[in-house]
Amino acid sequence: MVNNIDSPELEDELFEHFRFEVPKGQLLLRIDKFLMNLIPNATRNKIQQAAQNGDIYANDVPVKSNYKVKPLDVIRILLAHPPFENRVDPENIPLDIVYEDDTLLLINKPAGLVVHPGHGNYTGTLVNALAYHFENLPLNSSERPGLVHRIDKDTSGLLVIAKTEQAMTHLAKQFEFKTSEREYVALVWGNLKEDEGTIEGNIARHVKDRMQMAVFADPEIGKPAITHYKVLERFGYVTLVSCVLETGRTHQIRVHLKHLGHPLFNDARYGGDLILKGTTFTKYKQFIDNCFKICPRQALHAKTLGFVHPKTQEMLRFNTELPSDMQELIEKWRGYANSNAAQPDED
Repeated sequence: MVNNIDSPELEDELFEHFRFEVPKGQLLLRIDKFLMNLIPNATRNKIQQAAQNGDIYANDVPVKSNYKVKPLDVIRILLAHPPFENRVDPENIPLDIVYEDDTLLLINKPAGLVVHPGHGNYTGTLVNALAYHFENLPLNSSERPGLVHRIDKDTSGLLVIAKTEQAMTHLAKQFEFKTSEREYVALVWGNLKEDEGTIEGNIARHVKDRMQMAVFADPEIGKPAITHYKVLERFGYVTLVSCVLETGRTHQIRVHLKHLGHPLFNDARYGGDLILKGTTFTKYKQFIDNCFKICPRQALHAKTLGFVHPKTQEMLRFNTELPSDMQELIEKWRGYANSNAAQPDED
């Protein structure tokens, strides 16, 4: 089994795995040492990593591994996956298979399809579909068959699925060591100042809103994340960009672009479902409302995926067209920009 690989879009729910109330007579003690004595098979390194990821809480506040527990503290460990193994029922859900051989397959996931079962989504997921169409897929470290990486429910695009243990290990290492190629296309609010650039910043759970991620300057908080972007087309109040991932963190593109001041168009989680740029004219508000209806999700698509084939060692690259909702959205903005060529630039 391979280490669990981060992805740009992990599941949003957090699940309580452990909960301890510190005894009244407890002396001050670092939380990593405290938890080593209570969690079966836990190592100090794993506990420190959980703290770095923002998964360990004292009295509902995330703490670092050097936090010293005090009597009556309530210590909780919250993780992204459920603390129990979900039974996966096969379901006859159609799959858009871009490529398949005896080692792996490429799937073009539509927006709205959850990748794997979790809180509130125990059926109707990609994993349920895989269980129906394929037998004996290898399990990753989260006991999920075939999954090498993941993308968010409302993000469309390419996913590679491993069909053998050897493929799972080989592909997972490529994602872990940043040798895979991943390009996303996004429509973002505002007119970016530069034609291209790089966004760097550690990503961890937002301190106040645990359903969001955020960028932190403190190198001890979260995980390093790097996103390279390039402007594809400018429409004045919004911009079409290409994003190439050097790392794959939870909500990385959405968080980094918001940090840059350009949230994804119609990204409700990060404020992109509001009118962030433009005029106050009623017709413009109607135009934006129509755009939101055309693409009722964050405008993000995993367009390109490249990796070395685990068996043939050949470098493979796959591309998909933008889904119809994003194509229609872009055409609508292109028409608006052409008919309002004199609109001022905004950053």
